[in-house]
Amino acid sequence: MMIIKKKQAGIRFLTCVLFILLLTWSLAARSALSDALEHLKQAYPDYIKSVNAHYITWTDGTIMPVQAGKPRKSWQEKLDSPSLADQLEQSPYFAGKPPDVSTFHPRTDPGRIRYAPFFRKMYGNSAAVVKSRLTIVYWMPKIFGKRYRLHVTTVNSVDKKLSQVSDELEQLVTAHPELRQYLEKPAGFFNWRSIAKSKRLSAHSYGIALDLNIQYSNYWQWELEKQGLPVTESTPLTYINHIPWEIVLIFEKHGFIWGGKWYHHDTMHFEYRPELLLH
Repeated sequence: MMIIKKKQAGIRFLTCVLFILLLTWSLAARSALSDALEHLKQAYPDYIKSVNAHYITWTDGTIMPVQAGKPRKSWQEKLDSPSLADQLEQSPYFAGKPPDVSTFHPRTDPGRIRYAPFFRKMYGNSAAVVKSRLTIVYWMPKIFGKRYRLHVTTVNSVDKKLSQVSDELEQLVTAHPELRQYLEKPAGFFNWRSIAKSKRLSAHSYGIALDLNIQYSNYWQWELEKQGLPVTESTPLTYINHIPWEIVLIFEKHGFIWGGKWYHHDTMHFEYRPELLLH
């Protein structure tokens, strides 16, 4: 009898501990989502009026659900068919040089999960609408003249933010001319298209992303193709990067995240996502 009572007490104790752990995890998850929603509002004040755990309200009165579709999804489902909650709850992006990028977890891709209706609502629901909101930014004109014309959205003043990046990179290259090669021949900004081997719209479709010189870039799909390996999200990767950190830090300063901080790395890619840089 005593043994049975001890076992029952042990079971009750373990159940209590498990309950506390689950409650702690749930509260932490709610707190993280709440913070992400507030960051969204702070990052896009001209477009987002208010936020709560269930929906965001745009300044024109549009209501957008935070959680849409089934709540439990695989990694691939979150990439292909995310809800706004999936976008907000993905792994955090940390500015600055990380201690060791080679140890990135296979699901450490902060920014790759994009809820398309959110971006379509903000930047344009078609190529024609996005194009109507573009302007030309000359890329580093004091260094390259007017050789590189980038078509950039004016929404959220992304064009002005990119111009600031351009100005600071000019100063950097003036002091460190060896960095010029990485900034020549940018692969462009606006391009309404799907991401390679997917049906997901690229961030370039909204006029918010820039690719640097392909010659010095490493893209996870290209690396797998070179090795003759399956180009899938689950294929193990070896991290490779040639883009100097001095360049990355300037982009981050002005609200652009870098694809080189993804396990599925895209080191040429910079994308305007200021909400991910608020902590």
